[in-house]
Amino acid sequence: MVETGVARSPGPRPVGTARRPRERTSVGLALLAGTGLVFVVAPFVALLLGAPWGRLLGLAVSGPALEALWLSLRTATAATALCLVLGVPLAWALARTTLPCRGVVRSVVTVPMVLPPVVGGVALLALLGRRGLVGRHLDAWLGVSIPFTTGAVVIAEAFVAMPFLVLSVDGALRSADVSLERAAATLGASRWYVFRRVTLPLVGPGVVAGAVLCFARAMGEFGATVTFAGSLPGVTRTMPLAIYLAMESDPELAVALSLVLIVTSVAVLVALRSRWLRPSGGPS
Repeated sequence: MVETGVARSPGPRPVGTARRPRERTSVGLALLAGTGLVFVVAPFVALLLGAPWGRLLGLAVSGPALEALWLSLRTATAATALCLVLGVPLAWALARTTLPCRGVVRSVVTVPMVLPPVVGGVALLALLGRRGLVGRHLDAWLGVSIPFTTGAVVIAEAFVAMPFLVLSVDGALRSADVSLERAAATLGASRWYVFRRVTLPLVGPGVVAGAVLCFARAMGEFGATVTFAGSLPGVTRTMPLAIYLAMESDPELAVALSLVLIVTSVAVLVALRSRWLRPSGGPS
């Protein structure tokens, strides 16, 4: 066989296995990246070095700590469920419908991400407080008062966390391949079947990623919660509020509670990332 001297091009790389070429990092960029990493990691290192390891277990499993942790887990889970019920349809409307002024609506949805949380709490009081726009009618007609209850914690957490879910699902829906949905519809599939068997699997990782971010944000919510729900032990005193109060009387307890909250948040993120958020075609 005669060699032609022309290199034969390799076959196409399977989808999901393509890798970007590694670029050499300049010294300046490496220094800035290292400084950014230190900026993020150093506070956690200081927290670990200053932790009262001799008393840590006793402080972490004390009654107030477990009570606040259990309340935080319950309210963050409920807030995430509420965000899923309301946020996924909202993301669908933003991504797939001809909603009037979609850009304005998308901007309004993201406001809680940049709004000081305490302002969000004041806004919730203006809406749902006993003298609020809606709250006064709930109190007069039904005898229902929402502020300073566990339900108020869930509402406050959902208010500040929902944008993370909506933006994640919105991005997943806009980047999904709609030709697959059209093909399924052409073959006679109903809208519900297309959504359940085609659309949902396509955007599932985006929904899970948004739910994880939503849960983590709800677990760490402080400003809107303390303003709208107060700090009643066993009722509205979540982990962030317990940490804040402990700083005034027992700093070691505050450090121990902070470590518990960090470990809980990281465990949730790592567990869900290994199952749902790992990119296809290679290690994350």
